[in-house]
Amino acid sequence: MAASGDSTPTRKALLAALAGEKRARPPVWLMRQAGRYLPEYRAVRAQVGSFLELCYTPELAVEVTLQPIRRYGLDAAILFSDILVVPDALGAEVRFVEGEGPQLTPLRDEAALARLGLARFHEHLAPVYETVRRLAAALPREVTLIGFSGAPWTLAAYMVEGSGSKEFFATRRLARQEPRLFARLIDLLIEAVVLYLERQIEAGAEALQLFDSWAGVLPEPELRRWCIEPTRRIVEALRARHPEVPVIAFPRGIGASYLSFAREVPVQGLSLDTTVPVAWAARELRSDPPLCLQGNLDPAALLGNPDDLVREAERIVAAYGDRPFVFNLGHGVSQETPPEAVARLVDYLKSTGGCAIE
Repeated sequence: MAASGDSTPTRKALLAALAGEKRARPPVWLMRQAGRYLPEYRAVRAQVGSFLELCYTPELAVEVTLQPIRRYGLDAAILFSDILVVPDALGAEVRFVEGEGPQLTPLRDEAALARLGLARFHEHLAPVYETVRRLAAALPREVTLIGFSGAPWTLAAYMVEGSGSKEFFATRRLARQEPRLFARLIDLLIEAVVLYLERQIEAGAEALQLFDSWAGVLPEPELRRWCIEPTRRIVEALRARHPEVPVIAFPRGIGASYLSFAREVPVQGLSLDTTVPVAWAARELRSDPPLCLQGNLDPAALLGNPDDLVREAERIVAAYGDRPFVFNLGHGVSQETPPEAVARLVDYLKSTGGCAIE
């Protein structure tokens, strides 16, 4: 089916939705669709010594990206990597510790910032670009290849904190006590993210997603300064150079500030977290041209009763029924998820087009 005014009959489902087209069924992909819940992923992961080694080994990164496509027939594949490859390429010395997650040397002063730079950035990330190139050649023709990056606030939060956190208090404190220093870090990350995503586009990425996983810890006006404004700058830079490539933003946890984000950041897609009421989003998050919404099934629904899972999916599809929409989760697939639950969800969405179960 061609989009209005487009004579091309084979536009990919995800790209059509992001271009404002309403499809008979929503395209579907899932955040963290490649991961530890899949036995085939665990078999590949066992072949390497560290998580970052997996991210930087194109042959294996391609394989794990393709695994959920083979198993479920999803409408999009998202590059297998990690948001922290950007600070790693800047010189932040990222490592992943089993059972503890990412660990970095905390950035708290001018000297630490001065050690970062772009001199070897693309050289360091060359294996990621190679993964994108191989994926572009290997994916089925109907499947969209999504590239991605972390957004500046979330990347900075890990770099300043030195690890994951519930509140990222050290980062918020530094942003208030040393705003010029923190602004320089954000500026560096904006530049790095634009460069990184441009190279992904050149390698074959057809759409992009920006993950601002910890935007929800920021109050107004800090949210505007460190989340909305940096994301706007990135999206505008990418649109100026690659207007054909749509961008999806995921400012997780920002609640009613999704309204401000949608008004101020010129993305084609806005991914909603689990807490966003679907009826409110469908009613309030409107624009001209139409903004495609993405989301926002609770990942825990994949751990419950199969019929309840389908009914919850049906409720979400019905809420967004009159607008461009991409079905996804409100966060990533949990490692405890039975693969059969994902199959149940995807089969429902693809075979019924959102019709109710009996």
